[in-house]
Amino acid sequence: MTDKTRRNPWLWVPPCYIFEGLPNAIVNTVSLIVFKNMGIPNDKLTFFTSMLAFPWILKLVLSPVVDTVSKKRTWTILMQMMMVVCTFVLGLSLPRCTLSLILILFLVTAFASSIHDIAADGFYMLGLDEHTQSLFVGVRNTFFRLALLCGQGLLAIIAGIFQNKGVDSVTSWSYTLMGCSVVMAGFSIWDLVVLPKPASDMAREGSSISSVLKELGSLFVTFFKKKEIVSALLFLLLYRLPEAFSLKILIPFLKDSPDVGGLGLDDVQVGLANGTIGVVALLVGGILGGIAGGKWGLKKCLIPMALSLALPCAVYLYLAVAQPAGVLPVYICIAVDQFGYGFGFTAYTLYMLYFSRGQFQTSHYAFCTVFMTFSMMLPGLVAGKIQLAIGYPAFFAMVMACCIVTMAVTLLTRSKVDADYGKSKQ
Repeated sequence: MTDKTRRNPWLWVPPCYIFEGLPNAIVNTVSLIVFKNMGIPNDKLTFFTSMLAFPWILKLVLSPVVDTVSKKRTWTILMQMMMVVCTFVLGLSLPRCTLSLILILFLVTAFASSIHDIAADGFYMLGLDEHTQSLFVGVRNTFFRLALLCGQGLLAIIAGIFQNKGVDSVTSWSYTLMGCSVVMAGFSIWDLVVLPKPASDMAREGSSISSVLKELGSLFVTFFKKKEIVSALLFLLLYRLPEAFSLKILIPFLKDSPDVGGLGLDDVQVGLANGTIGVVALLVGGILGGIAGGKWGLKKCLIPMALSLALPCAVYLYLAVAQPAGVLPVYICIAVDQFGYGFGFTAYTLYMLYFSRGQFQTSHYAFCTVFMTFSMMLPGLVAGKIQLAIGYPAFFAMVMACCIVTMAVTLLTRSKVDADYGKSKQ
């Protein structure tokens, strides 16, 4: 094995997964802040940013293309370079271009990020043996989360610092995104040099894209023939309904002035609340959820985790009604909600693994993630329109009513889960 095929994973795994997390945060979180700063009304804002999730839904169709055309290493580098260019042009365009062009740039970044996810995850399995893959799972997840933390929190804080120095809110994001693209370019050049070149990294031989898509279609048929498919789809689509409605509204709610029912936070405070304190609480909740799931199993944890995911949404109803003075209550409420969500989302992940069991586990799990994306995308398309029609307090009261749906699909699903699934055998 040559040096090019056995490079130290510490040299290339972290930057690859920074590139998985950072553009994801730019597309799904920064876009919300940018559009809000541009004065886009909440109905259009939530519709546009929800549509940006569409490229991740198409990962199932894009995967065969990545498999059959060129090498995973090539795809990884090309998509990184494309995201660098898109982020720079996006920053350059903000103060001077139309909303349509900016939306297209976000969408192209989303497609590049989606393809990069496919290529980088595949390359990870080719570039490392099974033992090293297991050792570095925690490393890749950590750097992915750190990139999300930077994208959702640090970038907003940097833009807010520019604003505090007198730069207008749109131009501040122009500077921030162009600076971010320079950092991303550094990581991309580094990966170009240090990514290994495993001999197994090659296009899928003997297959055309059409034949692979046909195979994908047959896998879909086996998925929909699985036992309990109806209750599974209801769970996948409705378990996260409260969060699906509130997710795209949270940043507008934090930024809108108290005159229209918002909390009037600036970008620094939004970055600290949603992207820093919230993400840390989310990680802690997720870790504890994983420990609980491993100790007691999915069936015993389903109801507590569903309650943990659903009930903390009440903090936003409290904030909308009470309009507390100062930012500390806001930080505490968001931490509570994100901790509960991190703990409760564990049940969703475990259920996807549970339902995907069988001969085509990997493919069926991928199909589950498509329905997961749909579950967030569809309510997000109409969330802003509903909020503008009824106001923030009534909107968050509606979100709390959606908790009933979460509990209903949880109770329906729980009776069909094996009692010992996920439980530690020790």
